[in-house]
Amino acid sequence: MLRLLATAGRRGAPLTSLAQRTGLPNSTVHRLLAQMIKLRFVMQLDDRQAYVLGPLSYELGLVAAQQFDVRELCKPAMQRLAVSSAETVYLVQRSGHEAVCIDFQQGPGTLRVVTLQMGSRRPLGLGAGGLAILAGMHADEIEEILKVVMPSIETEWRFPLAELRESMAQAQQQGYAVIKNRITPGVTAFGKSFKDSLGQVFGAVTVAGLNSRMTPARIALLLSGLEQATSTIEKALRSHQWARHAP
Repeated sequence: MLRLLATAGRRGAPLTSLAQRTGLPNSTVHRLLAQMIKLRFVMQLDDRQAYVLGPLSYELGLVAAQQFDVRELCKPAMQRLAVSSAETVYLVQRSGHEAVCIDFQQGPGTLRVVTLQMGSRRPLGLGAGGLAILAGMHADEIEEILKVVMPSIETEWRFPLAELRESMAQAQQQGYAVIKNRITPGVTAFGKSFKDSLGQVFGAVTVAGLNSRMTPARIALLLSGLEQATSTIEKALRSHQWARHAP
């Protein structure tokens, strides 16, 4: 329930949607929501029948961030990439079957593209970061994840499995993922995954910009900066033991 509400973000999710996504009866979802509202985990929006994460979720997140937050480790590399590319750079972390945006840095360009908000979640394989993460996994794990994420990708994003497999194969071949107009019309993003000290895919760094700027030639030019950023992040992660145990 909390994961679904986090995915819904500021717009929230109605009770009927939560019941459908969890497979629980409406009455059960209503009871759980009432309990979480009482505990301040969840709030109900006043203007419509939708639910969002509450203040206690935020407060607990602040505490957890002190132990699990990788943003400070990644920030120097991301800032350098944002400056050199003059685009928006995102840090995406894997969370189960989803990719979560945990930070972003904006370059000095006058045209800034912000397609992800802090804490927003998307199924693995959909965005450039999630696609890069998924492409870096073992084949058997990829198939297990696709079984879970494809129903929502196909129904909510209207993106077919055949096209996802094609873009994933291309990402595996060239070592980085590229999407164009898939999430936001007029925007191209490319991303590369990075691994923890055990060789497991941990997250990804992506660069996003307007289609007119993100030509294949410019992506090739910026790719070295992206590769350097992910390499620097991998070295930083090796020094933190908790990263080995992150799900």
